[in-house]
Amino acid sequence: MYVLVSLIGYLIGCVHGSQVVSIYKKVDIKNKGVKNSGASNTTILLGWKYGILVALIDVFKATLSILLVLYILNDQGITGETQTLLVYINALFIILGHNYPVTMKFSGGKGTASLVGVLLAIDWKVAVIGIGILFLFTLTTDYLVVGVLFMYFSFLVTTYFFFGIEPTMVVVLLSIISIMKHMENYKRILNKEETKLSSMFKKES
Repeated sequence: MYVLVSLIGYLIGCVHGSQVVSIYKKVDIKNKGVKNSGASNTTILLGWKYGILVALIDVFKATLSILLVLYILNDQGITGETQTLLVYINALFIILGHNYPVTMKFSGGKGTASLVGVLLAIDWKVAVIGIGILFLFTLTTDYLVVGVLFMYFSFLVTTYFFFGIEPTMVVVLLSIISIMKHMENYKRILNKEETKLSSMFKKES
């Protein structure tokens, strides 16, 4: 079952909203702008409408993956702590699929929108706290990457509080992956070169 939920997560994670928009708009999102295939770079290149579309696709795929896994686990009579751990493993592989998709030569996005989809599917309390903190720190600092950092920290704390140590260790791995993927953003903030959220939404599509 561990292999199955990992495979489901990775394959669904490989479906990229940016690829859909890239085909439609005939723009190589991955290799332009800040050279990232996520919603933020799509917003920089094409405007907030397409950025939101990419984000919605990436959120939905994560939620879909976890709901599918929950259906399979419930059908097999797998509940309790084992089910929770398997859901978190599925979440890990969703992000791995998004960040390192076989469909994009293992060079994808950074997993932020997909993590939001994960939070929504795991538990409404975890989602409300995590997404609330994402918005709070993003709007306060005007940098999405700062909000993302604190969202992961929130996810770590709430997972430990609600679900215990094993799922928390999965979130530790997810947090490390996120920090590694966003390292360039942190450097750009220090150099005052990072694109601010407010400037992204001024761009018209």
